[in-house]
Amino acid sequence: MKSPICAMLAIEFPLLAFSHCRDVVVAVSKAGGMGVFGAASLPPERLEEELAWIDAHIGGRPYGVDLIVPNSFAGKGEARAALPPIPEAHKAFVAGLLEQHEVESDGLAGVSSSLGDNMSDAGAAALLEVAFRHPIKLIANALGVPPPLMLELGKRHNVPVAALVGTRDHALTQVRAGVDILVVAGGEAGGHCGEVATMVLVPEVAAAVAAVGANTPILAAGGIVTGRQMAAAMAMGAHGAWTGSVWLTTAEAETNPVVKEKMLAASSRDTVRSKSRTGKPSRQLRSPWTDAWEAEGAPKPLPMPLQSLVSEPALRKVDKLAEGGHEGAKALATYWVGQGVGLMNEAMGASQVVQEFKADWIAACERLNGFIGE
Repeated sequence: MKSPICAMLAIEFPLLAFSHCRDVVVAVSKAGGMGVFGAASLPPERLEEELAWIDAHIGGRPYGVDLIVPNSFAGKGEARAALPPIPEAHKAFVAGLLEQHEVESDGLAGVSSSLGDNMSDAGAAALLEVAFRHPIKLIANALGVPPPLMLELGKRHNVPVAALVGTRDHALTQVRAGVDILVVAGGEAGGHCGEVATMVLVPEVAAAVAAVGANTPILAAGGIVTGRQMAAAMAMGAHGAWTGSVWLTTAEAETNPVVKEKMLAASSRDTVRSKSRTGKPSRQLRSPWTDAWEAEGAPKPLPMPLQSLVSEPALRKVDKLAEGGHEGAKALATYWVGQGVGLMNEAMGASQVVQEFKADWIAACERLNGFIGE
């Protein structure tokens, strides 16, 4: 395909798949797209293990790595021990919510995440060091302008640097910073997202980038789970698509089976955009857990990364119990997913999803061509 994304990344079809599952990354890259491994929550030693496995199974196909290094967050530049303590009100709120659903709240303090550490300059540097020891063909930053080290290493290793943006102004800031690929994510997206819809944001950014004389390629993101949506985005100025949610219900995905079933049954209205999971707005599957944080009297979510230290231990426990059949945990179980979940009605393998994208994209282009008179 004649897309600058294909030329830049040496792929056949400009479909990028963000996933925390190494199997999905491998399957998509082998099918002609590009898998991008989400590494934000992994310590460096685990990232080394995962990337070594990908290298051994991907057959030399290109793949990328995605990190979260925001420009600002609570305790930036400080060690985990120096972060403010979690307020007792938040601990009590979580304990009460769990107990309402007959989930014991004890033992949560011992569960931790590497996310907060990885967002620090030192933590991000450690992950970047690991990533660039492997033959990655893309490095992406999910929040804000990539740190200088990421941009420097990208240039040194000839690896394109991508960044997610949710507004026109953010996109222009990224262009000025020297980012190689813009991932233009509309509010329909799962995970961290802005408020502007993909249908508006993609052409707005495309026009703004062209107006400043830049030729930075654009990947459209946000609610895209079919080839026809990808074709529509490319008609509006994108050069390909960045997708995440659609891979959550694939056979290879690491998603909790209970949550997979919820997603396959969900409509586009069964998601909510909230700060309650990470401290920054992110879209996730609606459940009694998300409803409780939006209810009157609920504590205000803490800034990133403190809110994750409140929510993730509890939700990990919920996931584990849900898989074992605990009814209260099954009700609470949730995960990040975009509004495109309403179109995700059939479980299939990741490679099959890529083929479905290709066929649907071609059919959409032919349908558009059919409107042109002779």
